[in-house]
Amino acid sequence: MTLNERIVEDMKAAMKSGAALRLSTLRTLRAQLIELSKRGSEGPITPEDETGVLFSAIKKRKEAIEMYEKGGRAELAAKEREEISIITNYLPQQMTREEILEKVREIIARTGSSTPKDFGKVMGIAAKELKRKADGSLVQEVVKHTLGG
Repeated sequence: MTLNERIVEDMKAAMKSGAALRLSTLRTLRAQLIELSKRGSEGPITPEDETGVLFSAIKKRKEAIEMYEKGGRAELAAKEREEISIITNYLPQQMTREEILEKVREIIARTGSSTPKDFGKVMGIAAKELKRKADGSLVQEVVKHTLGG
């Protein structure tokens, strides 16, 4: 079952159960997936493209949470957090901190890096290898900590 089909099925279930926030979040995701398919890209949409839509939606909500919290709008920030938890259910399994640490140590050994000055080199490789598998900010944090930064 494709991501789009799964979202459509879950939309139907949300309509039947009256879960308004879940339904509106899924409608938004589906609209973004439809928009992606109509952009005229080369070939069919890949699972990586779909995952990119999900990560983009989460990033927008995280930015909104930050703005709402600065503006003292806790209820709107809470709504955005709920939407993030709904979207997260559709992401592929993400790597744990320990798995990220293991991969970062492997990259450091491979590149011969050892100081905080090597952060850019290690982070560039880690970002490519862990793209869509792990949260970028967590990868950055692990790289900094491992290099002693």
